[in-house]
Amino acid sequence: MDITSDTHSQHISRQFNQELEELKTHLMAMGGLVEQQIQEAVSALLEGDSRLAERVRDNDKAVNDMQLKIDDECTRVLARRQPAASDLRLVLAVIRATSDLERIGDEASKIARNALSLIEASQGAKGVVEVRHISEHVRKMLRDALTAFARFDIELALEVVHEDDSVDSEYASAMRSLMTFMMEDPRAISPVLNVMWILRALERIGDHANNLAEYVVYLVKGLDIRHVDPEELDEAAIKR
Repeated sequence: MDITSDTHSQHISRQFNQELEELKTHLMAMGGLVEQQIQEAVSALLEGDSRLAERVRDNDKAVNDMQLKIDDECTRVLARRQPAASDLRLVLAVIRATSDLERIGDEASKIARNALSLIEASQGAKGVVEVRHISEHVRKMLRDALTAFARFDIELALEVVHEDDSVDSEYASAMRSLMTFMMEDPRAISPVLNVMWILRALERIGDHANNLAEYVVYLVKGLDIRHVDPEELDEAAIKR
């Protein structure tokens, strides 16, 4: 059943309403934290700021703690309220989303660690322009996926799903360019490998943002599109 016709916000129990809203609020807070982690990790690389990179690396525990807290809240809601229909989908979608956000936090930490390696070795590296561009792209995907989740916005969620293919193409192009550069200059292999790991982490962040968007479709429509090719999605039926 469509969440718009079976909204979780209409309950006799005002406390239940509040618990569900708090799940969404805490999920958005976690999303804001991991987006900040991505931004700061990339900034640390671009600005050569080792302290900022260390802070991102060390803040990974804060992301993990938020996941545990939200999962505990979801468990309590399931045990005490025994939600059904759209309410159950909301709780399950939040649980899935926190897992992806935690993994995004892990990827941001990887970016910070590789940035530290480059900074400590005082090595600039080819591919920084690509890192900046792809990082902006995946951060927008993450923001849009979280906005779609907060607003139950199917159209915005589907836009994110389609954007993932674009990120994959940009990533593949950047990797080909870096491979060619390493073959031409073997002395650049070590720093370029660090950049490759950073680009890989960014590509994975795009994948997780895509997952978040897919959970929105599940939440709102009860449809699981995780293994459906974006080109084969019947978007007219989904939006109906």
